[in-house]
Amino acid sequence: MSRFRLGRFVGVLTGTVVILGVGVYGPATLLGPLPDATMTRVTPDAVVSTLSPPVLPAAGASAIVTVGTSSPTGETAADDDAASPADAAAPDGESLVPIAIGGTTDPLPMASIAKVITALVVLDAKPISDGSGPTLTLTTADYQSYLDYTNQLSRSLAVFQGETWTEHEMLQAILLGSSNNHADSLARWAFGSVEAYTEAANEWLTRNGLSGSRVVDATGLDAGSAGTGADLARLAGIAATDPVVSNIIANPAIALAGRGIDNRTEFMADAQVTGLSNSYTDAAGLCLLFTANVVSGDSTFIFAGAIVGEPDQDTLDADMTALLASAQAGVAELPLLASGVAYASFATEWGESASAVVGVPKTQVGWQALATGAPDVSIDPFATARMGETIGRVRVATGDGSTVSSPLELDASIRDPGAGWRLLNPVPVIAALIDSRS
Repeated sequence: MSRFRLGRFVGVLTGTVVILGVGVYGPATLLGPLPDATMTRVTPDAVVSTLSPPVLPAAGASAIVTVGTSSPTGETAADDDAASPADAAAPDGESLVPIAIGGTTDPLPMASIAKVITALVVLDAKPISDGSGPTLTLTTADYQSYLDYTNQLSRSLAVFQGETWTEHEMLQAILLGSSNNHADSLARWAFGSVEAYTEAANEWLTRNGLSGSRVVDATGLDAGSAGTGADLARLAGIAATDPVVSNIIANPAIALAGRGIDNRTEFMADAQVTGLSNSYTDAAGLCLLFTANVVSGDSTFIFAGAIVGEPDQDTLDADMTALLASAQAGVAELPLLASGVAYASFATEWGESASAVVGVPKTQVGWQALATGAPDVSIDPFATARMGETIGRVRVATGDGSTVSSPLELDASIRDPGAGWRLLNPVPVIAALIDSRS
């Protein structure tokens, strides 16, 4: 029997541990995952451009909102080049953030803008799906309303007891002819009484983000029907994209042939302005609800607005001319996400670095004074990647409530550090291996 030798045992044990250690350490460091590159968010410099902010009246109350952009629909005639707001996506009141607000922020009497609210609230309760809607048979109360408004020298259209009108015809009389008796008749038909209508209308205003405004009648003759400039501009955006309202406004020539309706909404049509309501009362002054188009390159920028409390027609004309001039100077193709702009940088423990840059530029036609929201950057974790590889996306919210996005690409390759670095830096490599198993 051989004698136990302590030195030999220790040597064999040490050799075994070394062999096993090398057998595990080598594959772990050479073949294991690398630690992810460390990301740092980058805030790009703001795009510097010559601003031409909207010019709004200092008196009264006014505001404008972005409705959207559209491609031109015509090829030759100037009038045909005007895009329709109905081509834009239908907004809600909450999404229509004013580009600019002028004058007071307090509610002011709105005159016949209240009739636009009447039309929208009735359509919300009694939608038209067949082009004409239900038929109304007018009553003694409807005829009496006509007589009363006629005697008050307020806008009215003749009706007779027992006469029939479709819902669509009634809306034409209200929106184009600004008929007070038709507004009351339609409100009574849809809700049972004008009082019940006003309750529903105020709930509708609140539901659509127009809580700074209130109506007490269906016509706007009562000064208690009042709205803020911001709310009424939002209302213009909602009305301009409602399919029934926008169709009536766009086709005044075919409205109620033989009924004696004149289009009272038209305003500066040669300047690509579409009037939605154009009215006056002693309490409200001149009040205008409108949309306007500004052509920029191959696109048309569409905005909507309200101006209330103007003292006379000359002042309203001058204020609208100034607003349109500021729009022509301010609307342009804006670089929302510029090509090559970095939104993140990366560094690795082995000394590699790169940036995540916009791969596909995004632009949008809009007002140059229109700010965009903070960018939302999402990055997929990585340790190595090739130059030009997509590693995430950047999204930015625009001032009109839409969102644009672009892929983020690496502007330089981040390569594997090689066997030497892996063997000499076991801690980060082993940590990455543990993290990958957890």
